[in-house]
Amino acid sequence: MSFNWVKVYKFVNIVFRIAEISDVKQMQVVRHLVKANTLSNPNLVPDKDVIFYIFEKGKGWVCEVEGQVVGFSIIDLREKSVWALFIDPAFAEKGIGKELHRLMMDWYFEQTKDNVELGTASNTRAERFYHLQGWIRVGNYPNGEVKFELSYQRWVQG
Repeated sequence: MSFNWVKVYKFVNIVFRIAEISDVKQMQVVRHLVKANTLSNPNLVPDKDVIFYIFEKGKGWVCEVEGQVVGFSIIDLREKSVWALFIDPAFAEKGIGKELHRLMMDWYFEQTKDNVELGTASNTRAERFYHLQGWIRVGNYPNGEVKFELSYQRWVQG
């Protein structure tokens, strides 16, 4: 007789909410835990930049599990781009990224119907994720990242 073991995760308290200044330290921890799209120098994105993007250029959301931030997303309304979507690898592939993405995109398209873009490393889980969410690959940035675009029409059609 053989058994197939399945990991079961039971989260007693999972919350998705708008990011606050007090979340930034935990968001930075999550940012530095990711294995793809890593920063060559963690000092390239200081706390003040995160705060600026959340409160001046756009909006941010966090996912908390048992009071700990395990994922976050930030959209830049001025530049019409996704600035961040990161999940603690221990919580990957549990729907957290998909929900943070949905919250972010719903808010964005409530503000404007303009196309939104993002860049991510090629051949990564992130690239596959965005493709599955309806984003269209429209080229590459000079740094080699894949450039994606999402229209309001594609978003509402799901």
